[in-house]
Amino acid sequence: MLTRFKTAIEVAIVLAVGAAVYFVPGGGNAARGVEAALSAVFGAGFVFAGIRLYRERSLSLYSLGERRRGLVYAAAAIALVGVAAQPRMFETGVGELCWFVLMGFVVYTVVDVVRHARSY
Repeated sequence: MLTRFKTAIEVAIVLAVGAAVYFVPGGGNAARGVEAALSAVFGAGFVFAGIRLYRERSLSLYSLGERRRGLVYAAAAIALVGVAAQPRMFETGVGELCWFVLMGFVVYTVVDVVRHARSY
């Protein structure tokens, strides 16, 4: 019985926040501001995780050699830009084709580097 009451309260809170965004003047702007702040925190979390992974695996990265390490960095950069630019690239057929070619390069590079790293 308590779980149903708790769920009803949570649904009421979500509806109240939605009503405030819809009916209060400037509520949409406030919601966009909160969304931007949450997106920034989420992005900072990804950056922190990437830095931590780099520090933990730096010896493994340096043991790959300059060529493959450069390929890993290039694939990571292409993947990041490709994901960010995907909606705009999908507006044209040529852009969509280029996106798939670039993502294919990323996947091929990751597979090649993992194969090389496991061969020792």
